[in-house]
Amino acid sequence: MSAAVSGSHSGFGSYLGLLRLPGAAPLALWGVVGRAPIAMRSISILMLVSAMTGSMARAGTVAAAMLLAQGVVSPLLGRTADRISQRRVLLGAGAAHVAGMTLLLLAITLKAPLVLMILAAVACGCTSVSFTSFMRARWAVMVEADVLRTAYAMESILDDTIFLLGPLVVTVLASAVHPAAGLVACGLLTLAGSVAVALHRRSEPAPQGAAGRSDDRAIKVPGVWVLMLCYAGMGFQFGAVDVTMIAFAKEQHEPGLGGVFLALISVGSLIAGAVYGAVNWRLTQARLLTVTCGVLTLGVLPLAFAPSSLVMGFLAVLAGVAISPGLIAGSTLLESVCPKGALSEGFSWLTSAGALSIATGTAAGGRLADSFGSAAGAWAGVGGGLFALALAVLGQPALRGGRPVVEHAPEWAVQEQ
Repeated sequence: MSAAVSGSHSGFGSYLGLLRLPGAAPLALWGVVGRAPIAMRSISILMLVSAMTGSMARAGTVAAAMLLAQGVVSPLLGRTADRISQRRVLLGAGAAHVAGMTLLLLAITLKAPLVLMILAAVACGCTSVSFTSFMRARWAVMVEADVLRTAYAMESILDDTIFLLGPLVVTVLASAVHPAAGLVACGLLTLAGSVAVALHRRSEPAPQGAAGRSDDRAIKVPGVWVLMLCYAGMGFQFGAVDVTMIAFAKEQHEPGLGGVFLALISVGSLIAGAVYGAVNWRLTQARLLTVTCGVLTLGVLPLAFAPSSLVMGFLAVLAGVAISPGLIAGSTLLESVCPKGALSEGFSWLTSAGALSIATGTAAGGRLADSFGSAAGAWAGVGGGLFALALAVLGQPALRGGRPVVEHAPEWAVQEQ
């Protein structure tokens, strides 16, 4: 990490110290711009398709197609970035994503057959890089290990802020401007963020090349598998809890409170993430992952017994308290167990595992909530948390093993090939 720099890392001043490092503030800013569409794309598709066709079923199908394609292809884009450089992938994928977004907008606004909408949505998903993953790989280059936890904490805080504000921005654009305005904004933000981050050369991980690197794969590392499964358990819990909140609000005959409950979860996560990143913990990151998975599970358990909307609002904040800390611990561990030349791929695997399991948790929680009430959705969330906790406990040896040593071909041999 010869390009890395260090800074103050004590208390809440650690965030200011981080942003004062050369190039850190622009990287954080453009990272927010580039990944803001993560919290906007799905709801933009839902609102536009439903407005154009009057069918929420079609809207959900198109949005799901985009998310599924993104989850499947994201690790491949991460691996490609590790091999040929993030800059080339960001610029190429950014341009292709705008083209895919244009096709999707045309297909929806012209009320094309559903299959064409799905194909356009798949094109959008296949060209959507995991911006969150790319940013975490860049922070690993930008800062020293003792500042990295603060950088990942700041990233989680920014993610929570994006998910708080993104749906609101889309709703305002769709209602005040045009139903398509949200998707247009997503395309422009993705392009601007991709170009700006691609040109931020100070933070770019060095490309590893294609030859002689078959063993330098994130997916082959046991610690990465442990983290992926932990993220899958946490993601399943997040999806089930989202459904629980919406179902509970309907049961209370106050459906509008569903969004409020979800926002309160993000508030709890944001505050806890800020505190977590400001504290110099004595426990190892592997132990902290176990603790946060345990707190996640305990935080969801009371949701099954909430007697009123007021109590549920308070419990929602508590349910979010361990979300950012858990993800921060996971990101920090990923950086320590994943081969340095495969960080973009490694973070992309975590993101995909989390995203796909959120969809699974949402589906399972929805079925349970429909059949047995909102409490059943909460119990599904508890199950996801217990799975993540079990993996965190059983995977301690792999998480403490450190980064694997990979023998590569000599540089002259790689260049000749």
